Amino acid sequence: MFIQIKNVYFQYSKGNPVIKGIDLEIERGEFVAIIGKNGCGKSTLSKLLNGLLIPTSGHILIDGLNTASPSNLLAIRKKASIVFQNPITQFVRTTVEEDIAFGPENLNVPTDEISQLVNNSLEFTSMSEFRYREPKTLSGGQMQRTAIAGVMAMEPECIIFDEVTSMLDQKGKCEIFAYINKLKKIGKTIIYVTHRIEEVLDADRFVHLDNGIIDFIGTPTDFFKLDDLDQMGIEVPEIVQLYSMLYNEGIIKQSLEITDISRLEENLCQLLSEM
Repeated sequence: MFIQIKNVYFQYSKGNPVIKGIDLEIERGEFVAIIGKNGCGKSTLSKLLNGLLIPTSGHILIDGLNTASPSNLLAIRKKASIVFQNPITQFVRTTVEEDIAFGPENLNVPTDEISQLVNNSLEFTSMSEFRYREPKTLSGGQMQRTAIAGVMAMEPECIIFDEVTSMLDQKGKCEIFAYINKLKKIGKTIIYVTHRIEEVLDADRFVHLDNGIIDFIGTPTDFFKLDDLDQMGIEVPEIVQLYSMLYNEGIIKQSLEITDISRLEENLCQLLSEM
């Protein structure tokens, strides 16, 4: 198993535990969405997975490496890298090209290899034409693409996206989703943290956090069969809410795939017209 979370608790220096005894396993190449309302512990969990935070108790293993061991952290951050909500917090250099090179440099990658990694990452994210620009002068979507390119240059097996579209307009969101789909196709493990369900309908699994506790692990289709979605504090598309209500009340008995909203709408209309 690529990622193992074993009875993990975490609390900051003051206050109650934010993460409360969670267990989770994630396979290599899987796309897992960690969902839940604001303040439920999602971002804390993402930092625990990257070794930025260390469990108060319990263990997190990334490809067998315990995040609690300082000697493992460099290898862990090469295996599992994180893209934050605000990309500006990740920029440390004066040009896009230099910023993307920063990660491999810190991993002691040979100079000639760094140049190729930077070029590959720029090409992958369609940012080659901006390589000499200052990151902070870019649009929101371009900044996030630069942040993704910086992570890609470290060649991680897993990329953790922590609420990465919350500051973007619709065009910027579409750009990010396109690159996440490209990452899935090349076999990267994707962990996507969000409270916006419509962003992750094609995930392999949903992991729902509530007040630091995992109360659901399963497919998106199974998640939308739950009868208390309106109490979870997350944004659910109206068509999915309608389908969930009709299914739970027994009006519609057929289980429909919800990974494609337009297809769900067509299938739902077809079933209703046949009744």
